[in-house]
Amino acid sequence: MPESFHFADFAVDLKTKLGWVYLAVVMDLYNREVIGYAASRKMNAELACRALMNAVERNGKPKSLVFHSDRGSQYSSRMVQQLLEEHGIKGSMSKPGYPYDNSCVERFFASMKKEYILKKEYDGKRALSRNIFYYVEILYNRKRLHSTQGSLSPVAYRLQHQQANIA
Repeated sequence: MPESFHFADFAVDLKTKLGWVYLAVVMDLYNREVIGYAASRKMNAELACRALMNAVERNGKPKSLVFHSDRGSQYSSRMVQQLLEEHGIKGSMSKPGYPYDNSCVERFFASMKKEYILKKEYDGKRALSRNIFYYVEILYNRKRLHSTQGSLSPVAYRLQHQQANIA
C-alpha cells in the first residue's frame, strides 16, 4: 500500500421488501478496492461515518490520507468532518456540478446494481447484507478484472505491487 492514497465515498439506494436500504462504500482509488462499507435504512452522517471507520479499522491509516466525497449533507456534516479531523484525514469534496470526481465509485455502484443486486429479491436487510458482502468481497474485490489495472482484480493488483515493492 502506498504512503498516500485517496478514499472515495458515495451512497446508493437499494430496494428491499422492507423498503429502501442505503449503502455507503469507501474505495481505495489506488487499486479500486472497496475497503469499507456500511448499510442502513437511513442515508445520513452516521452511515458515512460507519463506512469510513470500517475502512480505517480494516486497513489502518497511511501517513497521508485524503477522503474524497461528493457534497452531500451527510459528508459535509459536523459528525463526518470531526471524524476526519480526529483521524488526521484530509477531507476533499467535489466541485458543485462536477460529477467526474466520484466516477470510480459511481461505476462500482452501476456495476453492482446491473450485474448482481438488481437480479435478486431481498426479504430484508440480513439477506441484502449477505449479498452485499458476497458482491464486494468476493466478486468485485477478488474476481472482477479492471482494464486500467492490467486486467487484474483490485486485490490482485494490490498484492502484485506489494510483492514488487518487497523484491
